[in-house]
Amino acid sequence: MDKIALIGGGNMASAIIGGMIASGWAPSRITVVDPNAEQRDRLASEHGILTTEDAADATIADIIVLAVKPQVIAAVAKQINADLSGKLILSIAAGVTTASLESFFGPVAIARTMPNTPALLGLGATGLYVNEHTTEAQCAASKAIIEAFGICVTVEREDLLDVVTAVSGSGPAYYFLMIEEMIRAGTTLGLSPEDVKALTLQTALGAATMANKGDAPEVLRARVTSPNGTTHAAIVSMQENGFGDVIAKAMTACRDRAVELGKA
Repeated sequence: MDKIALIGGGNMASAIIGGMIASGWAPSRITVVDPNAEQRDRLASEHGILTTEDAADATIADIIVLAVKPQVIAAVAKQINADLSGKLILSIAAGVTTASLESFFGPVAIARTMPNTPALLGLGATGLYVNEHTTEAQCAASKAIIEAFGICVTVEREDLLDVVTAVSGSGPAYYFLMIEEMIRAGTTLGLSPEDVKALTLQTALGAATMANKGDAPEVLRARVTSPNGTTHAAIVSMQENGFGDVIAKAMTACRDRAVELGKA
């Protein structure tokens, strides 16, 4: 099994490490690079992995995961300052293109990802794009790492990661907003905030679980929407008020902003 070094020891790195170990990776094959001694000690204690403060130590690994903020990557590349031929760079830094990464690290294998925050719970949805220098084995290794904290969808064109951002990268916030508004409306209609929150969260969980069982969402919706019934009244109101257009416009705005940030 390959050795892996994660540069950055924050929450996402911790989620990746926990998922990898649960999937069978030996802690002795995982190294974290982080300048914060307290962070290194915590990760070593929790996971039994190796830690270091020197980014140059990452070159011992076959796979280097960039789990740092985008603005830090150039400095990390200078600290590594080594030929990375034959190694795989896996980036979870939002908006940093493979062209930018190649300008920092050279023409090496690069896997660029777009994860989302549920990855912190092992429930992530991540888009993956690999450049032309990436071998099939390296692509498979990238998928294995990502699937340790959720699902992985591979896209054939890098620009489609901007669409992934609009669907799943920013997607959790859409659902959080829906939950917020349902809680607000239910409270206005007379339920206590505590009760409406409990009902709303359980409904969201139940609906997502049902939708994940295989039946199409429109089929599930039809089953609970009796003609002229209560659900029908709600759905008709949502559709007449442009619910579909609201979602489409929001996702397009998200995609467009992702494109802008990628050019910055």
